[in-house]
Amino acid sequence: MRTELLIAGGGSGGVAAAMMACDLGHRVIMTEETDWVGGQLTAQIVPPDEHPWIEQFGCTRRYRDFRNRVRKAYFENSSLSDSARSNPQLNPGKGWVSRLCFEPEVGHDVIQAMLAPYVAKGLLTILLKHKPHSAMVNRDRVEAVRFLNLEIGKFLTVEADVFLDATELGDLLPMTGTEYVVGAESKADTKEPNAVEGSAEWDNVQGITWCFALANDPNGEHRIPKPVQYEKWKDWKPNFWPGPILGFDVLHAHTGETRELPLYGRKPGDWYALFPYRQIVSPSVLPGKHPATVVNWPQNDYFEATIMDVDPLPRGDEIPEWFDIPGAMGPVSAVRLHDAKQLSLSLLYWLQNDAPRHDDQPGAYPNLYMSPKLAGTEDGFAKYPYIREARRIQAEYVVKEQDVAAYTNENEDRAPSFDDSVGVGAYRIDLHPSTNGANTIDTSTLPFEIPLRSLVPVRMTNLIPACKNLGVTHITNGCYRLHPVEWNIGESAAALASYTLRMGSAQAVSSSPQKVAELQKLLVNQGVELRWPKLRAL
Repeated sequence: MRTELLIAGGGSGGVAAAMMACDLGHRVIMTEETDWVGGQLTAQIVPPDEHPWIEQFGCTRRYRDFRNRVRKAYFENSSLSDSARSNPQLNPGKGWVSRLCFEPEVGHDVIQAMLAPYVAKGLLTILLKHKPHSAMVNRDRVEAVRFLNLEIGKFLTVEADVFLDATELGDLLPMTGTEYVVGAESKADTKEPNAVEGSAEWDNVQGITWCFALANDPNGEHRIPKPVQYEKWKDWKPNFWPGPILGFDVLHAHTGETRELPLYGRKPGDWYALFPYRQIVSPSVLPGKHPATVVNWPQNDYFEATIMDVDPLPRGDEIPEWFDIPGAMGPVSAVRLHDAKQLSLSLLYWLQNDAPRHDDQPGAYPNLYMSPKLAGTEDGFAKYPYIREARRIQAEYVVKEQDVAAYTNENEDRAPSFDDSVGVGAYRIDLHPSTNGANTIDTSTLPFEIPLRSLVPVRMTNLIPACKNLGVTHITNGCYRLHPVEWNIGESAAALASYTLRMGSAQAVSSSPQKVAELQKLLVNQGVELRWPKLRAL
């Protein structure tokens, strides 16, 4: 197949890029490894992590449209309670991690509806169940990417003028020979206060989580068979953790102190509990439904080992048996992804059989069950593991901790501005435990901008990152990886791709003040915010 723009990866950044590119009149092919588009918002079933001002400003117009459409879908549901229907800022699941916790299928339906007009016009072709396999490169330019159709087991080659890597792990970077970084940089190189001492650590990567949808049937019993790896995970205790990973004692992310995080609050009104944390179904909103949540908790963070760059790149026409495992690029990563799923399954078994109850009653929680319908899968697991950290391009500018942290910019209410800003974001630097044993890093930031140069590789002329694989460090990835920021990255990457088509290279755009100004004007007209108003640290 042949197209102007190829977007590899149909996650949050990928779908945002597709909308922008099509609105600019380009022909686009977007591939996706699963059968759902939307990434974090849908296939990974993670309610959006957002900043406090999201209802007023601090996101793109298309992202706001997505949020509004999700609420509209609930308002059009005939089963919605009267109290929920009268709330214009409805939080469908009432989870406390976000102002908009919703069922993944609703989010997927909304994104499909947003993409449908472009498909109908012939501007957008969506290829589901297509996984990147290899690439054809001529010097500093990508010429084509080869995909495996996971449904029929055949290869498809897509040629394009510009390529956007919106995969969750930055899959195109090693395939194309694009210079990239993986893991944690050295403090000697970045001068970041929280960077690692000594040499860089390629295997210091935030853990992944294989999330699942968990519902509560008050009158049922749903115990599952004991998972194969249960005994391993039941007794597993990281060096820095206060007890076994399967337990309710956790480290408070901000203070580092041991704190109980129970399944439910110990008294009415307690909000600091696991089930309401990412709750996506509330009977007070949808009467008659079982309450349900997304299990993306400290207890099922898999950080035993990294899944990136542990296997050789696939070659030839052989289709190995592991290739249809989401995220796997070889036998080693396939085993580790299996282990991540086993950890999550072991957590469910522990909750049903061995967990101490919050109300001190005997019997654990056998009424909990995994909900396939909510996850859109046969087993209730997400279609794809939740990825927090990807490979990152070596960019013309790499955003460092000093650019965003509150403690390196004292008495400021916003992070230092970039002349070439192509978007905004706001979130704490939130690093989960790493795959080489490093503990959590969670520190305060200032609302920040996305510099255009962080989307421009140092050498490759027609490959642009459109997900978490832009020019950030291991540290700053912790605040650039969230849903609205990734969405903004996707839109801005597509706008840069449009200019790259005209100029011949991404570098020709970023090096021209005139073109940067034109691009910024286009982004503003398309509803992308480039600056923050006066605010405060997070």
